[in-house]
Amino acid sequence: MKRLLVIGIGAGDPDHLTLQAVKAIGATDVFLIVDKGEVKHELVKLRLDLIAEHGRAPYRIAEARDPERDRTTPAYTAAVEDWRSRRALACEALIRDELRDGQTGAFLVWGDPGVYDSTLAIVEEILLRGNVTFEYEVIPGISSVAALTARHRTGLTQVGRPVHLTTGRRLAEHGPTADDVVVMLDAHCSFAGLDDFHIHWGAYLGTPDEILVSGPVAEVGDRIRELRAEARARKGWIMDTYLLRRLEH
Repeated sequence: MKRLLVIGIGAGDPDHLTLQAVKAIGATDVFLIVDKGEVKHELVKLRLDLIAEHGRAPYRIAEARDPERDRTTPAYTAAVEDWRSRRALACEALIRDELRDGQTGAFLVWGDPGVYDSTLAIVEEILLRGNVTFEYEVIPGISSVAALTARHRTGLTQVGRPVHLTTGRRLAEHGPTADDVVVMLDAHCSFAGLDDFHIHWGAYLGTPDEILVSGPVAEVGDRIRELRAEARARKGWIMDTYLLRRLEH
């Protein structure tokens, strides 16, 4: 039987690796990498650096190209589902062709595999199709949410109050549905106008390019938009998240 590890590697700082993740990397025979192309090559490089430091030879690295996603269609959910299915086919081919029976393969996943990531759903889709069989285990990691609250020295939760985890798209559509809202990858800065909230924002968390801003939305919102636009133009990509917390009156 083939064995697959889905390893959370943290938000970007090499020191985010847990001891469990280090041991899992050391137990891997074949590292399976889905490359997003030249724009995000540095994300692949960080994975390769972690493998070089903690992998145990002999190991192999197998790569596949991540399929493109249609980001222009208004049918957002359908586009994501189509992209995920095509990505599942690419991952299935890696597992089928690059991993022999008795070997351990691994996907290194940003942050925590259980927080705003599609890898686990893709693995389950591959198993349901039945073309390849394997056992798999999930190794948790430090999520961007955990990195964000740590860097801003604030708690994620407050006494007796829920936290809502959502996307920028849904925040724009429905507004904040709780006093504390975590927003992932908001390309359109949907916090604009939410002047009764404080924002803890972070981009490229855990990396040398990390950017942090905190303050009332009314005071720092424009600065975040400018910083985000400049950073994305300079690097070609951006990963950011933020915590909105309703101001006390």
